[in-house]
Amino acid sequence: MMAEHDDILQRLYDTIAARKTADPGSSYTAKLLHQGRSVIAKKMGEEAVETAIAAVGNDSDAVVSESADLLYHLLVLWVDCGVEPEEVWQKLAAREGTSGLAEKASRPAT
Repeated sequence: MMAEHDDILQRLYDTIAARKTADPGSSYTAKLLHQGRSVIAKKMGEEAVETAIAAVGNDSDAVVSESADLLYHLLVLWVDCGVEPEEVWQKLAAREGTSGLAEKASRPAT
């Protein structure tokens, strides 16, 4: 079943990118992109919080729904920032097999 969905995030990303030039009055995605990064980031943050709240509430159906919303808004943010999904997949692949603690310790202090 997973194979059917392997490229769903790429397809969604491509759809979002195509809406970048659409009329904001005709598309929620175009409206978000037109409103700018701060609005997009705020909406993504709201969806992250809603996902966490659903998880704490042991509501798996809500976790699924909120996760879908979160991923959608994350992809909108990527489009706005000019980040391609492949860049993220490469970063994840580079970290694969590395201890999370070791990876975090290797980052420059902020």
